[in-house]
Amino acid sequence: MKPIRRVLPAALLTATLVLGGCSQAVAQGTSAALRSGSGSFVEVEGSKLYFEECGTGAEVVVLIHDGIAHSAVWDDVWPEFCKKFHTIRYDRRGYGRTPAATSWYTEVEDLAALLRQRGVSRAVLVGSSHGGELSIDFALRYPKVVEQLVLVGAVVSGMPYSDHFLNRGMANSQPFEKNDVASGLANWAKDKYLLAPGHEAAQKRLLALLTANPQDMTHNDYARPTMPALARLHEIRVPTLILVGDADIPDVHAHAGAIEARISGSKRVVISEAGHLMYLEKPAEFSREVIGFIESNQF
Repeated sequence: MKPIRRVLPAALLTATLVLGGCSQAVAQGTSAALRSGSGSFVEVEGSKLYFEECGTGAEVVVLIHDGIAHSAVWDDVWPEFCKKFHTIRYDRRGYGRTPAATSWYTEVEDLAALLRQRGVSRAVLVGSSHGGELSIDFALRYPKVVEQLVLVGAVVSGMPYSDHFLNRGMANSQPFEKNDVASGLANWAKDKYLLAPGHEAAQKRLLALLTANPQDMTHNDYARPTMPALARLHEIRVPTLILVGDADIPDVHAHAGAIEARISGSKRVVISEAGHLMYLEKPAEFSREVIGFIESNQF
């Protein structure tokens, strides 16, 4: 799930509200305090995407970040995936090193362009939150490219959200309305659904990532709306793992149940004492679950 951006017409706001909350765009520039890395860029429609890749395995795995922070959220699991697979992660538009959009674009086509330019014809998609929603949309648009799906705290377009979910997002993001970016970022970093209580180190890590890269939650966006995927989930016929933290918000559990019910043969696993960003809290357990699933379904 990803934050609402100011450029969206009012009629689209409700349809695109996501776990990132209702933040208004208050900053356009890219932070000077971005993480160091050895990645590169690929050209996409009217812009470019920053990506990193590692590993020499035959299986290609693409890690797609959530709507809160950029691809550095995968740092703790990156080494394990690099040992096993040819692994790619990238920053979506406005996150991390990737510039914010200045014109309309399609997230699915961004991912398709990345894979095409890296010579990838088949891949396993591991998508977190809105990254999971994007993974579902991509699998429906390019079914022959997707070998497996791993959906982490994912949502699916076409399924509504509760008042509790919407009010929580508005409350967390309220400081952004007053250009108080620091308080808005702090609200999300300590959110009890993003990270389960007791994971103080993960909270500090998330706050540090957001503080160094405030554009992750404050950039304007021009992502084109997608067709609802809920009614089309039955068209997905690849091995699918659904992971959800037991402390995640009830709406995400509801979406996980709907996805499991509609994708034949999918498997849902609930990770105990974990929230929405479980790979920040329990990277070793996350890696075991995901890598084990991928390897058990290799052809």
